[in-house]
Amino acid sequence: MTQTIAPRVRTLVLLLLAVTGALLAGAAPASAHAALTGSDPGQGAVVDTAPAQISLTFSEQIAVSDDAVRVLDPKGKRIDRGEPANPSGTTYTVRLLSGLPDGTYTVAYQVVSADSHPVAGAFTFSIGAPSETTVSVSAQASDDGLIGWLYGFGRYVSYAGFVVMAGGAAFVLACWGRGAGVRAVQRLVVSGWLALTGATLALLLLRGSYTTSGAVGDVFDLSLLGDVLQTKTGAALVSRLLLLAAAALFIAVLFGAYDKREDEEKRDLTFGLAIGGTVVAAGIAASWAMSEHASQGLQPGIAMPVDVLHLLAVAAWLGGLTTLIVALYRAPADTPVGQDTVQRFSRLAFGSVVTLVVTGVYQSWRQLGSWSAFTDTRYGQLLLAKIVLVALMVAAASVSRRWTARLAAGTVAVADRGREKKQPVAAGKAAGVESAEADQAVGAGSAGAGKGGSGSAGAGEAGSGTADSGSDEADSGTTGVKETGPEKGDPVTIRSRKGRSGTAGTGAAGTGKACSGAAKAESGAVRSGKGGPGAPGTAGAGEGDGTRAAQLARQRAAVESARQKRLRDADPDRFGLRRSVLAEAGIAVVLLAVTTVLTQTEPGRTEQDAKAATSSSSSSTPSTGQGTGAVTLNMSFDTGGEKGKGVVTVDLDPARVGDNTMHVYVEGTDGRPFDVPEVKIALTLDAKDIGPLPVAPDRITTGHWSASGVQIPMTGDWKVEVTVRTSDIDQVTVSKNAKIG
Repeated sequence: MTQTIAPRVRTLVLLLLAVTGALLAGAAPASAHAALTGSDPGQGAVVDTAPAQISLTFSEQIAVSDDAVRVLDPKGKRIDRGEPANPSGTTYTVRLLSGLPDGTYTVAYQVVSADSHPVAGAFTFSIGAPSETTVSVSAQASDDGLIGWLYGFGRYVSYAGFVVMAGGAAFVLACWGRGAGVRAVQRLVVSGWLALTGATLALLLLRGSYTTSGAVGDVFDLSLLGDVLQTKTGAALVSRLLLLAAAALFIAVLFGAYDKREDEEKRDLTFGLAIGGTVVAAGIAASWAMSEHASQGLQPGIAMPVDVLHLLAVAAWLGGLTTLIVALYRAPADTPVGQDTVQRFSRLAFGSVVTLVVTGVYQSWRQLGSWSAFTDTRYGQLLLAKIVLVALMVAAASVSRRWTARLAAGTVAVADRGREKKQPVAAGKAAGVESAEADQAVGAGSAGAGKGGSGSAGAGEAGSGTADSGSDEADSGTTGVKETGPEKGDPVTIRSRKGRSGTAGTGAAGTGKACSGAAKAESGAVRSGKGGPGAPGTAGAGEGDGTRAAQLARQRAAVESARQKRLRDADPDRFGLRRSVLAEAGIAVVLLAVTTVLTQTEPGRTEQDAKAATSSSSSSTPSTGQGTGAVTLNMSFDTGGEKGKGVVTVDLDPARVGDNTMHVYVEGTDGRPFDVPEVKIALTLDAKDIGPLPVAPDRITTGHWSASGVQIPMTGDWKVEVTVRTSDIDQVTVSKNAKIG
């Protein structure tokens, strides 16, 4: 039976790896977690006059570089200038050259969302009327190629390494203290640490290229690496490496000093290791929580601790399961996995599953927001697949619990049979003692038969047995052997008159041939009794026999260990437990792959918001950007004096009833910001005869003014008047209407 186990395990592992590879290779590129929810001009919009700037509104904060937003004319020439600015909230702007001709223009953007994922896209708008353009509207993200695949694979390896390392250590401390000395378990936990450390270093190197060009040659670009270290994701990866150094010390103590302690001393050390290990594991889990989904969106203060608990529960369940299956297949015969260990892990796994359900429900609500997102978004579909896999794992775990109960029942039955056999065995021993005493009394008369008798006694102590001891005590010795039922190849113990035991025969040939041993002992005794010359030879033979005896002892120990392992593997209850745990581990591999893809997929709530914004933009093309929640007004002015021409831009956010934030920008004809002596704003709602309501913005920097707490009392078509004064006598008032509410 055991010869067929290993091939099955290898086959199943290969199949699982193939499924995992198919999931990773067939998954769509890592979708952005920040989505473009609005723009001014809108996607496909046709405006009468050339805008002074382009504004993009995203679902969350993003990181932008100098070339993050590019605006191209119909011939593919860039017409944007300066770095992108962040005037308010999640709205980002880029200035355009003045005097743009009519035609279709392309806006391409490539930024990094706040949860560390690259965002790329493109859209078009037209001035005057649409025209032909040589620019492709599609924008390829940097995570679409080889670098993106390597980065995704590195994330999978890092998750797997953390699960194996943290879960394996937790299994040893909480369920199987003796496992600290098992070489297979040690290798498993250390392999998890190495995988997590190597993957973290690889992610740190790949990060720069992953978020920018996607080129393989940029992986070792030190300038990009320096930029990465200044980001939130870079800080999280460096923190993870520092915590892994502490984890290495923890592993060294667990498999070093802890393993060498006695059971009483282990109890005190276990508490300290449990506290320290939990702190380190929680810190490593936080390096994901603080830089990914949980750090953005709704309730980040609650979401990040919940995410840490979720990761720790996953590690305790899946990592402990991996350690259990390795122990069931690779643990030595003298350190078997008992049913108590399996029961402890069963309780640990149950607590982990409960934690996963509670934290998973919260995360699902936070990322989806509606029931329809389960089926209408890719995130929801992957989440459904994950739920199904978790249900399958729980079903397999219930089967494992039944096998554990049967294994425990079998252990109790064996113990009861052992107690029943104690009485006949004890009676046999008593009879043997009486026989030995009688033989000793009979042999007392021949005890002084000279030096030959002394030599005979020495040979008997060496393990050969005298002829008398071999014959007189054979019955007593074989009685005990038959009671225990030795298999072929087991040594047969023969008790001498002095209470010492020797072994007659070894290996397959030595199955209790006491007569042969006695004959050899008798001939040796006769030779040794001849006098002086025989004594040195006997001493030399004794030294050789000692070396040979040590070798035979090792061989017997190996044979006995193999026999015990065969008996253990032949146990149908243990074999059933192995198969059910192996099935759990196989599902866990696929589950971890789906989870990795899930963390790289745009949340359902964000995807639905982006679809709604796109639909709104397609059905309506307002020139003021209304529909995105923020209004941007561009107005040209000419005061008539020196340097009296330019463009004034007013940003109003969220452009709703109540408090609003206003930003005012002034640019010259060269497109550069410049200061003017005075800028005043007035809001008027002619339909309700309200206003003008004055707004006095404060100067922030060159060409930039801002005002907060701007009150708009009701909805309607408000007129926004801007008075620009360029000298003591030169000023002009320009206006535009904006739909509020």
